[in-house]
Amino acid sequence: MSKNFIITNDNVREYAKKIGEWIKNKVNEAGTEGVVLGMSGGVDCSTVAMLCKNAGIKLHLVILPYGEHMKNSNTYSNAMELINTSNFEYHIFDIKPAVDALIIPTEETTYKTELARANIRPRIRMTYLYEYAQINNLLVIGTGNLSEATVGYFTKWGDGAHDLNPLANLTKREVYILAKYLGVPEAIINAKPSADLWPGQTDEDELGLTYEQIDEFILNGTSGDNKIDEIIQTKKDRNIHKLEPIAKFED
Repeated sequence: MSKNFIITNDNVREYAKKIGEWIKNKVNEAGTEGVVLGMSGGVDCSTVAMLCKNAGIKLHLVILPYGEHMKNSNTYSNAMELINTSNFEYHIFDIKPAVDALIIPTEETTYKTELARANIRPRIRMTYLYEYAQINNLLVIGTGNLSEATVGYFTKWGDGAHDLNPLANLTKREVYILAKYLGVPEAIINAKPSADLWPGQTDEDELGLTYEQIDEFILNGTSGDNKIDEIIQTKKDRNIHKLEPIAKFED
């Protein structure tokens, strides 16, 4: 097992406090006023938002929809529920004009071209967040978890970019434990995880894996299914460039 701690229902209070203190220390070390968080309405960003709130860290939430239709989505309504119940400061910026301006015209539309275009969205969102952070003397806080990182399920230079990431060493299972403890709304906890790359997209459908299988692989070395283990290991090997892009040499 690669983890040296596991968050459970018995110790979640202790770790929620530790993580909050860690965020606060990073903010103080950088001499910034707080953090900016891209709010999608998912469980990861909602958990980070509540960690910041409980630790008394100044937090700016930014919602970055692609077009007006996303304002009618469940994720948008979930984000607004969290914002309204916790009285968070927030801003909304439509990224559609910026995204559409960067699409390379192609004669044929394939899965690869659609995926490449979909990945423009998280990269543009991160550009907005870093601009907002610099203007307001904030750090960009990440929301990616260990389960996603293990199989490379994040957009390089998009949602994989951040100044600090409190969930980086937590499995999805641990994120849910934190979310429940911190009072994240049930609608967010019960929703199917989605990167919002396109309407109706879900993480597990796109991966062909469940987070429970990935978490078992991380924590126990096997998901309990050899075929699933092979899929996870293949994804892990193919996406290592997202985590270790620097050349390393031995004498």
